[in-house]
Amino acid sequence: MFDFKQYMKNQQKRVNEKLASLFAQAPQKSRLLSAMHYSLMAGGKRIRPILCISAASAANENDMDVLPTACAIECIHTYSLIHDDLPSMDNDDLRRGNPTCHKAFDEATAILAGDALLTLAFEILSEETLSHTPQVRLEIIRIIANAAGPYGMIEGQMRDIASETKRLSENELEQLHNLKTGALITASVNAGAILAKATEKQQQQLNVYAQNIGLAFQVIDDVLNVKGDPERLGKAVGTDSDLQKNTYPSLIGPDLAEEKARQLVNNAIESLQDFDSRAEPLRAIANYIFQRDH
Repeated sequence: MFDFKQYMKNQQKRVNEKLASLFAQAPQKSRLLSAMHYSLMAGGKRIRPILCISAASAANENDMDVLPTACAIECIHTYSLIHDDLPSMDNDDLRRGNPTCHKAFDEATAILAGDALLTLAFEILSEETLSHTPQVRLEIIRIIANAAGPYGMIEGQMRDIASETKRLSENELEQLHNLKTGALITASVNAGAILAKATEKQQQQLNVYAQNIGLAFQVIDDVLNVKGDPERLGKAVGTDSDLQKNTYPSLIGPDLAEEKARQLVNNAIESLQDFDSRAEPLRAIANYIFQRDH
């Protein structure tokens, strides 16, 4: 029987060790590097890098070299959290139970730490490897840049800010979430599939999986902001309401929002029906996204 908790623990350890190694050979310590390290190594579930690793394993039984790409994606995710917490954005004091980067350091340092993590990610992605051709590396860079940039995550963040105090339709809210949260999750899965040389059909099925769990992840985030436990979440709840943000609970209510997330997870798991037991981690992650409490 697949042991999901042990699998996550093992993959988190791999990711954390690789992320820590990014700072091990720094010529000297600096305030900037300290702020980058503080936010990057502050815990976190490492869902995006583990999705990248798991998608590669599902598509190819051989051990593919996907860890650098997975860690680059986590650098991008962490940069987005640092900037999302800033006073000009969500103005959060806590992240994962610890002071946010701008609280632990200062606002200017937090901005630069986020900028540096984003830049570092693309340095990692562009490094030459024996496992992947330059063409494959360029394709991965294109996919991740598209997901993180003005046609993905940043556009989603802009829409989120612009829509405060406005009432979005359910379709508009879905588009916002698909950009803000879903785009980088989808890129994580798609990158793993490409690195593993997945067939075109496998890539299509994994893309359906990713799009469904990407939206489900944000729907559950919205629900937890309404009725989650602040101690488990490591941050305050009720902030979406305070900022008059558009969320699924505010639009259709927490119960219907949870039902929607469950259906999205079911859709994701159904998309993997042609995959064998190597896709068990992806199936388990989909269920975890729905069941999580932080």
